[in-house]
Amino acid sequence: MSLRASRRKLPGSPRSSRRNASRVMRSALCAATLLALAVCVEVVAADMNKVVRHVFPAAEEGFDPAAAHDLYSGTVEQAIFETLLTYDYLARPSKLVPLAAQSLPEVSDGGRSYTFRVRPGIYFSPDAAFKGKKRELVAEDYAFSLKRLVDPKIRSPWAWLLEGKIIGLDELAAAAKKSGKFDYDARLPGLEVVDRYTLRIRLKQPDYDLSYVLAHEPTSAVAREVVETYADVGGRVMANPVGTGPYRLANWIRSSKIFLEANPEYRGFTWNFKAGSDPEDARIVAEMKGKMMPQVGRVEISIMEEDQSRLLAFQNGELDLMNLEGPLAPMVMNGASLSGEMRKKGVKLSRFVDPELSYHYWNMTDPVVGGLSKEKIALRRAMAMAYDVDEEIRIVRNGQAIEAQYPIPPGVVGNDPAYRSSVKHDATSANALLDRFGYKKGPDGWRTLPDGKPLVLRYASRPDSLGRQQDEMWKKALDSISIRMEVQKDKFTELLKLEKQCRLQMRTASWIADYPDGDNFMQLLYSKNIFQSNNACATIPEYDKLYEQSIRIPAGPERDRLYHEMARIIETYAPWRLGISRYRNMLIQPRVLGYKKHPILHSEWQYIDVDTTGKGG
Repeated sequence: MSLRASRRKLPGSPRSSRRNASRVMRSALCAATLLALAVCVEVVAADMNKVVRHVFPAAEEGFDPAAAHDLYSGTVEQAIFETLLTYDYLARPSKLVPLAAQSLPEVSDGGRSYTFRVRPGIYFSPDAAFKGKKRELVAEDYAFSLKRLVDPKIRSPWAWLLEGKIIGLDELAAAAKKSGKFDYDARLPGLEVVDRYTLRIRLKQPDYDLSYVLAHEPTSAVAREVVETYADVGGRVMANPVGTGPYRLANWIRSSKIFLEANPEYRGFTWNFKAGSDPEDARIVAEMKGKMMPQVGRVEISIMEEDQSRLLAFQNGELDLMNLEGPLAPMVMNGASLSGEMRKKGVKLSRFVDPELSYHYWNMTDPVVGGLSKEKIALRRAMAMAYDVDEEIRIVRNGQAIEAQYPIPPGVVGNDPAYRSSVKHDATSANALLDRFGYKKGPDGWRTLPDGKPLVLRYASRPDSLGRQQDEMWKKALDSISIRMEVQKDKFTELLKLEKQCRLQMRTASWIADYPDGDNFMQLLYSKNIFQSNNACATIPEYDKLYEQSIRIPAGPERDRLYHEMARIIETYAPWRLGISRYRNMLIQPRVLGYKKHPILHSEWQYIDVDTTGKGG
C-alpha cells in the first residue's frame, strides 16, 4: 500500500471544515522570535492543510527526553519539547540562541554559576495530566527535568551530561541508590529555583560545554504532573510526550508511523533569520522572512527500513523530505549534484558532511575480544587492519562518505583535518600479528584462540540492506585473516538496548553530534559512561586520565594535545576501528519552502513552509 493510500484522519486532529476557521490561535499575544526581543503580534495558527511527510530509516524508541537514546526519537522530541537554548537556523558554524530562556545565561563566579530566566507566557500542550488547567512552563520544570537524568530508577543513557558537574546532584543520586527513592523535592545548592522564572545552576568546576548541554533535547522541560500520570515502572514516559514545543503527538503506530500536529498552546515566532555565506541562504530568506511560524500544521513520519522503498516513495511524491543514503546515490546523483531528471522536477538538495562518526566497536568486557592483555589487543588490532574503509566508501557508500581519520569529525570543535590514523588496511600485517600472538590456524583453515579453543566472532547488525552490506564487508575482512564470523540480526531498537547492557560482541555504530564540541565524541570511551554512551564498554585507565584532564580546560591547543594522545590510545588498544563520516544528502520536494538541513538540530519542521498552490518553490 502506498503512503498516500494509507493516509487517514488523525485522532484528535481538527476536521477539515474547521481548519480554516481556526487559523487565529490567539490575538495580541507577546511572542518572540528565536533571535530578537519579544514583540506583541497576532499569532496565526499553523495551517492544518499544510502537511510535511518525512521518513526515518529505522524505528524510534519512544519520546521521553531522559530515556530515548536514538536519533529518530530525538528528532521528534525536538519538535514536542523545548530546551532553554537552541541554535540559529541559518548560522554556520552553529550558533547558540535562546529558546525557552529569555536570553543566553548570565555566567559568573569564574564560570561556575549560570543564571537562566525562563520566558513567561509559555504553556504546555493541553493534557489530562493538568486536570483541565492551563499549565505554564516555569523554572522548576527545568530543575525537575535535570534531576530526572540522574534518577537511578530511570537509568537514563544521558546521565553523563550532568554527572560530576552540578553541586549536590551526584549526592542526591547516590542517596536514591541507597534508599530506592529519588527525592525530587530536595533543594540543591546547584539547582536553585530563585523565583518562578529564574533557575541558577552552580557547578563544582567550570564546564565549557554546559550551554551546549542545555540546548540538547535530553535537558528539555518535562512537567512533573505528566511523569506522575504516565510513567511506567521504570519512571519513563515514552508514549505520552507533553511539551511546550511547536508540535504535539497526535497518533503513534510503533515502528511504523508517527503523526504530529501543531500545538495549539505554542506561542509562535516570526521567521527572521539572517543569510550567511551560503548562496542558498538568500533564496531561503526571500521565501520565509516575516512569516509567523510554524506554518506547517501536520507532520507525518513513516518508518521505512529499505532504501529502495524510501526512494520510490519520494519519487512518487509520497514523501517531502528524505535523507539519501549512499547505496541509492547513483540512482539520483552525479557525484555531489542531483541528476538532471531530479533537477527538472524541481527537487532541491541540502548537502554537507554530517558532524558524525561511524565506528566499529568490540565489547571490551567480552571474554573473546575484550581485555587489555597483549593477545587481546593484538586480536582487535588485526581485525581493525583487516577492514578496508576505502572499499566501504566505494562499494557500500558510493562515494557519499569520507574516511574518519580522527575520533572528532569535521564541523566539530577539536577536529584536526591534518591528523592521520596509524591504523591502515593491511591484511598481510594483520595475519602476521595473529601468528605472533598464538592465534594459529587449525586443520580446517580457521584460526583458534591461543589456548586452542575455537575463535568465532559474532557481528550484530540490522536486518536491512545496509546491514547486509555491512555483514558482507566484515565477512570479507575476517575471511582475509582466517577468522570465522557469525551474524546476529536484530531490530535497531533491540540492538541499542543490548549494547547498553554490554551484551553485543561487535557492532558498527554511529554517533552524530549532540553539540558541536569534541568532548561529545571523546566521552564515548570514558569508562564512567559504560551502559550509557560507551558502547565498547571500555575501561582504559590511560584514556580516562587524559579525558578527565581535557574536560577541565577550554577548547584550544592544550586540549587538542590531550585529544591527540587519546586518539593514539584508541589506535593502540583498538576498542574501535574508525570508519566514516557520511554526507547528508537531504532531498527536498519543490513544494517545501525554507528548508536547510542544520548540522546539529534534528528537526527543522517549525522553520519551513509548504506551498499549497501547486507552483512549487
